[in-house]
Amino acid sequence: MHRKTLILVNTGTPEEPEKKAVRKYLSEFLNDPFVIDIPWIFRKILVNLIIIPFRTAKSVGLYKRLWTENGSPLRTNLERLVSKLNERLKDEYIVAGAMRYGKPSIRSVLQRTEKGSEIIIFPLFPQYAAATTGSVKRAVLNELVNSGASDVRFIDQFYSQSSFIDALSKKIKQCQLQNFDHIIFSYHSLPVRQVNKIHPAIQEEKCNCIDSFPSHGKQCYKAECYMTTRLLADKLGLEKDSFSTTFQSRMSKNWISPFTDKAIRDLAAMGKKHLLIASPSFVADCLETLIEIREDYKDIFFAAGGEKLEFVDSLNYDDIWVEAIIRILASPEQSRI
Repeated sequence: MHRKTLILVNTGTPEEPEKKAVRKYLSEFLNDPFVIDIPWIFRKILVNLIIIPFRTAKSVGLYKRLWTENGSPLRTNLERLVSKLNERLKDEYIVAGAMRYGKPSIRSVLQRTEKGSEIIIFPLFPQYAAATTGSVKRAVLNELVNSGASDVRFIDQFYSQSSFIDALSKKIKQCQLQNFDHIIFSYHSLPVRQVNKIHPAIQEEKCNCIDSFPSHGKQCYKAECYMTTRLLADKLGLEKDSFSTTFQSRMSKNWISPFTDKAIRDLAAMGKKHLLIASPSFVADCLETLIEIREDYKDIFFAAGGEKLEFVDSLNYDDIWVEAIIRILASPEQSRI
């Protein structure tokens, strides 16, 4: 009897924090039509003639700040998570890790899959977005056309799974909430046009997802982010005015807001001296959490008059996350490719 194959997929990372490797990674990432969803010719010009030539040097500097003696934190976190799950699930699953961009590639992992085994694809993105989960799904489908595999299941999202909310709530509680004036739930931002594509009849600025989950909210990243915050706040017993939902890592003003960097300045101006930031759209620490929030946003907050800014560690390879994944695997909320 074949064991099932569980493939955990995250975004990706350069092989090393050097110009050639970073340029190669950015090229693969930014040329993905799911990431920059504009007509092919304009994407090629924008990415290859404008963004990459001007962004590579800055990105190299950021990755040098991020890198550890073990390499990229995103990769080492994935490897350790895979190792723990293999130990826990060895009688039923073969667990592997893959990156949407870079190595190990989805193709290389699928090629090593036992023929005839059931495959479960688990993108490590709690909330669905075309630029993340949607891109992974398309990459897997492209590979399956040649492999002939048929028994493939896909976990589209898990932001509302009680096991995920329980695990992240436990991480947040470890930070001693009573020591903070305010909690920010900071999610990776996306272009507003990508949200509007989900429900073209209702534009993003007219959606009511801030207060409740709308009927048109299925697979709407923004709606799922706000729902995640409400679930976490309820689990943590937070008062309504003690937390905020914000969006980070924006590329322009036409991305989902409110923006995290502006929010922390505003909170400092309001006299909030002690802030705690959690990033529920990331299950593994990476450039956006370790550098952008822990270093750059801390500098912004201190410059605005804040005194203490701390970040909730991502779930990474924590035992509570391992248990949560096992529970999610048992959930019937999986789609078949």
